[in-house]
Amino acid sequence: MASQRRQMMQSHQSWTDDLPLCQMCGVGTAPNCTYGPDGKDTQSHPNEDGHFRFRGEEGCFLYGVFNGFDGSRVSSFVSQCLTAELLLGQLKSTHTDSDVRRILSQAFDVVEKSYFETIGDALAEKATIISQLPEGVSFHQLSPQSQKLSERLKDLEQEVSGGATAVVALIHNNKLYIANVGTNRALLCKSTSDGQNQVIQIGRPHTTENEDELQRLAGLGLDVSGLRQAALIAGQSSTRRIGDYRVKYNYTDIDLLSAAKNKPIIAEPEIQASQSLEGVTGFLLLMSEGLIKALESAHGPEQANQEMVAMVAAELAQQGSLEAVAQSVVERVKRLHHDVYASGRQRASHCSRHEDMTLLIRTLNYTLADGALTPTQGGRIYPVSVPYSNCPSSTSKTSVTLSLVMPSQGGTLTNGTNTASTLEEGTPTHTPGQSPTTTLHSTNNQTTQSSSSSSGDGGSLFRQRGSQAVQPDETGRVPPYVDFTQFYRLWGSDHGDFLGTQGASAGLGPQ
Repeated sequence: MASQRRQMMQSHQSWTDDLPLCQMCGVGTAPNCTYGPDGKDTQSHPNEDGHFRFRGEEGCFLYGVFNGFDGSRVSSFVSQCLTAELLLGQLKSTHTDSDVRRILSQAFDVVEKSYFETIGDALAEKATIISQLPEGVSFHQLSPQSQKLSERLKDLEQEVSGGATAVVALIHNNKLYIANVGTNRALLCKSTSDGQNQVIQIGRPHTTENEDELQRLAGLGLDVSGLRQAALIAGQSSTRRIGDYRVKYNYTDIDLLSAAKNKPIIAEPEIQASQSLEGVTGFLLLMSEGLIKALESAHGPEQANQEMVAMVAAELAQQGSLEAVAQSVVERVKRLHHDVYASGRQRASHCSRHEDMTLLIRTLNYTLADGALTPTQGGRIYPVSVPYSNCPSSTSKTSVTLSLVMPSQGGTLTNGTNTASTLEEGTPTHTPGQSPTTTLHSTNNQTTQSSSSSSGDGGSLFRQRGSQAVQPDETGRVPPYVDFTQFYRLWGSDHGDFLGTQGASAGLGPQ
């Protein structure tokens, strides 16, 4: 079995080619980049992220986002093998919650062991070469034969190094399970019974800022204060990761980890309790660490979840496919990150580079229309918000103030226009000298006010357009579909003197 898995890995064949992709989700990606003095970006290394989105049997769905480091070998391997360990008959509709959690945990364990089997020969060769090379001798002082061995050692080190973090979502029997290893993130946005939207971060990142993780490491005999101060362990912030043989088998050679009684860096997933999706309307987001860090670097970590959900809701209102939604959101974050760097403002020093970014969006009873819903299609605008909570628990609830266009005839949530599209290029919401964060908050406030004042059919400001293209009149103009008559009447009542003296020459009012 081990040889078969090695062959599969080496030939880049997938065990899951016959599994159907889920059509209720979209994925957006962007490669890593480093900005030069001229503001231009260059890619530092090949993309190391991975993802999957499969539909299994008996109403089972599996999604995952993987953040690779020191190469894409581990993230690629995990994205193939984890699916094979979960969707090839292992899960049954008769399984209980405890059964599902056990199967999920076992799958991660099997995948990591399988990965280490694939690099076993390379690790053995590496150990042999190390034993043959003299210690404390520089490369130029080595004999030609030893120099060849040293070069081979570098190649082997590159081949076996690397690891990945993972966040996996499983929908089984209409229940949501989140399994997390490392620093990726899962957000669930759902409408509540009172008409509000609730944004839930499911689980916390496994870092030295996680008190539960520090307690686990302290129980192994490690110095918690030293871990807090260092922040990074063998170059990574995660205290749980898949692969990375250096911290799994050579941890006694690492100062921070040398006192551990057992393996301190593990691949055991933290599996959050199942959440029923019965009657839930909203969407699920899986994000790689690179995407999260890019947004947090640009605007700070305090409102990152709210901003991400706001951007997704805005794009759902404008795009015709989930793939386009996810890609547009990633591009927004990338643009934000670059603009903050180019601005030279306070947070510019945090934005000199970003890692690979991946976003997976899975809708929940949220039907995309064939085209974007425009104001001419009717519908009321409702403000959506929930109280903010900065609770440090593993499942924290945060707030977001959005404005969703709901169908005028009522019913379930559908694709709508989100006037809190705060980061869209070309909108007049951003003024020179104002930070994107300020723009976001002020736009949300304006949206809430305008939405709250919306009444009636919500479409009095807009004229209906026919399905056929409007033809120009004899002057070459087309009739406007936005009627500003009422606006100019109200504005004129407050600025009568100005209109009286400059109105004609300025050409104010509908032309």
